[in-house]
Amino acid sequence: MSEGLPITPAVRYLREQNVDFVPHFYKYVEKGGARESARQLGVDVHTVVKTLVFETNERKPLIVLMHGDKEVSAKALARHIGVKTIEPVTPEKATKLTGYLVGGTAPFGIKTKMPIYVEKTIFSFERIYINGGKRGFLIEIEASILKSLLDLTEVEIGV
Repeated sequence: MSEGLPITPAVRYLREQNVDFVPHFYKYVEKGGARESARQLGVDVHTVVKTLVFETNERKPLIVLMHGDKEVSAKALARHIGVKTIEPVTPEKATKLTGYLVGGTAPFGIKTKMPIYVEKTIFSFERIYINGGKRGFLIEIEASILKSLLDLTEVEIGV
């Protein structure tokens, strides 16, 4: 399993937590996103989980874990957490907050502690594919593992 594995903060974190995961590599395509990785790996894009960085109108950062084929309803999330607005941060700010390049953002081993919201239907899958901290690198893990590893708030904000 370790052969040729990128040692990202996410991989280090998962190893420290003794989490079994299956590495999957694909050719990173600029702006290809979850659909492109799912296509190359031959998996359902709905089981690919995007790690997205947003901030509130008060400039408080947060992460949203969302199905690869869904968008985040910023209005619904803002309502849920009781703020006026929420919007995606710039790629530069996302990198600064997480330590990862956009397209390679993992929710594990991030630089800045921030709230993490997860679309609750992600847990309807036994296994999911989520970024391992590098572009072109997804890890396959049990969806339920997210609950034990991360401090999550389950939401229904996918559209």
